[in-house]
Amino acid sequence: MHITPAASTAPDYAMLVRQVDSILEGERDLVANASQFSAFIYDTIADLNWAGFYLARPARNGAGQELLVGPFQGKVACARIPFGRGVCGAAAEQRQTMLVPDVHAFPGHIACDSASNAEIVIPLIKNGAVLGVFDIDSPTLNRFSQADQAGLEALVAAFLAATDL
Repeated sequence: MHITPAASTAPDYAMLVRQVDSILEGERDLVANASQFSAFIYDTIADLNWAGFYLARPARNGAGQELLVGPFQGKVACARIPFGRGVCGAAAEQRQTMLVPDVHAFPGHIACDSASNAEIVIPLIKNGAVLGVFDIDSPTLNRFSQADQAGLEALVAAFLAATDL
């Protein structure tokens, strides 16, 4: 298990937002943009083992909503996550970013990959509706800082602005 303090040198998120704007320019398709965005984040941000989307769908049992895995980079992931369950479900239900320094201390954490130790999940909210979440995992405890949260939220905002959902 990797244990380090939060990253001391944050990426230049303003520059990364400009790059995302350029990568997604002229394309509005959800699958294309989510695939490109996931690959960009996974390749650009250090010390990650998963980066991708879960998209909101009606639950198969007809009770509420669940998150269905979408485009991502990393190992095979959980396919469906109920709203309110785990870090992703909590972010969707609470409509707020969840920054978790140690996922093993998070009540109800779903271990899709046992190598993940820290996680940040940003809800996808457009026109007042939760459309899913963008999930990022790291094998390093305490990997994500408040600066990472602000920067990643700006990147997700650029994705939402460029994409038809």
